[in-house]
Amino acid sequence: MKELDKIFARIVQRVNINLREIDFDVNPFAVELIPPDQMSKFYAFYGITPDHPLDLHFQHSALAGSYFLGKCQVRNSLLYKSDIRGDELKRKGDTVTFKRFSITLTNDEMIDIRNSALVKTLVHNYSHDPETPEVFFITDTLAMDYANIHGSPTDGSFLGPFATVDLTTVRDSVIGAYSYIQAGEISHLHIEPGTIWVNSPGNFNFYYRHPPEQLEHYISLSPDKVPWGLLIDFIEERKVEFQRVFDVVNLKEIGSVPESAKVDRYAVVLPNIKIGENVLVSQRAYLKNSSLGRGANAQENCFIINSTLEGFNVTAHGAKIIEARLGRKVFVGFNSFLNGNTEQMLTIGEGCVIMPHTIIDIKKPLEIPADHLVWGLIRNEADLALNSLPKTTLSAVDSSLTQGRMHFEGKGGLFVKALSDRIDHILEVNGAFFANGENDGHAQRNQKLSLNTIQPFQFGPMQGMYPTITIRP
Repeated sequence: MKELDKIFARIVQRVNINLREIDFDVNPFAVELIPPDQMSKFYAFYGITPDHPLDLHFQHSALAGSYFLGKCQVRNSLLYKSDIRGDELKRKGDTVTFKRFSITLTNDEMIDIRNSALVKTLVHNYSHDPETPEVFFITDTLAMDYANIHGSPTDGSFLGPFATVDLTTVRDSVIGAYSYIQAGEISHLHIEPGTIWVNSPGNFNFYYRHPPEQLEHYISLSPDKVPWGLLIDFIEERKVEFQRVFDVVNLKEIGSVPESAKVDRYAVVLPNIKIGENVLVSQRAYLKNSSLGRGANAQENCFIINSTLEGFNVTAHGAKIIEARLGRKVFVGFNSFLNGNTEQMLTIGEGCVIMPHTIIDIKKPLEIPADHLVWGLIRNEADLALNSLPKTTLSAVDSSLTQGRMHFEGKGGLFVKALSDRIDHILEVNGAFFANGENDGHAQRNQKLSLNTIQPFQFGPMQGMYPTITIRP
């Protein structure tokens, strides 16, 4: 047996041991998860900037097609076309506040991936676990296609396709396909597919679950446990453009990009794109025939097609916007799918918040009024009425509210404020407010990024594996 097969079998075993109490077997999902014949065909690559501490260590691992930025170590793990972004890790000397505690870091934070298999998975942000402020750990974890591990230390867990764990410590748990969890800390839970759960104990609790029979049209698993559905088809139809971006060494520079904006080398940018000041377009983003106004951003794995974003828009990791007009400061959450078409445009008013993992798939024109919160599965006006609220209405809620399949408990004003504060923070760190040399962020700092590649063994028992590599200044 080749070393690649041995290490994968070991990872699966370790994940299963951790999930034994909830009686979940990852073996059926693992059979087709890692393509062994592909692991030696792709280079891994990493970024260097003067703004992010360089300290990378890879040991007994395979990293095909994966990207690294900032401090990271990977041991006894398999990563396939995953993005590991350490550009927002905490630094030595930073002070972390949690309730009544104040913790000063004695070391830079590091992403530590051990005994895990991550397939087309994004890892980003910094650990929000106060127990491990200097280590963002991912151990004994298996994550499927287009999952997001965002500021979420993860131990002994399984993430289905398009699942997101956000600012949550996850232990010995299963996160179903297309579920979004932001709950601080969870343990020994099996989250069903299509669950959207945002919980701040003592403050608010938002819960919605997509209708299972309707969600299957967009994302589910085949009898062989391979992801399929409209979301997978949408990405597969466009993967040839990504292939060119990764195969060609010297790409033609994109014209008319302002000095204060950044379009990543590994983004797909097709004709008729307008980029405004302070725009950030991250790696593996896809833009076609669209306009991004001042301060807008398109994060990893985003697709923006035939659309207009007025400015200061946040398109979070994995979100897709097709045939839509978005007013200023519209937030589109993780892995959302906003699908209009040429004759039936989707219009979203200024200040709207589209909750993570929302699906808007329309056959007639649809307009969402300004300053609304939107969630769930929306195909027409009736669905919109059931799955949206003015933010002012939610802010007035003081105990509980049930609307359709959504249930909210707690202080609505705290929930709306938390969303607003987070959107402002995202815009700030991405450099949307840069002016006169101040308030710079990723859009400006990443202009000083250089990219380097590393290669795996091409033959023999170690084929597809990478030698032990340490990269430091």
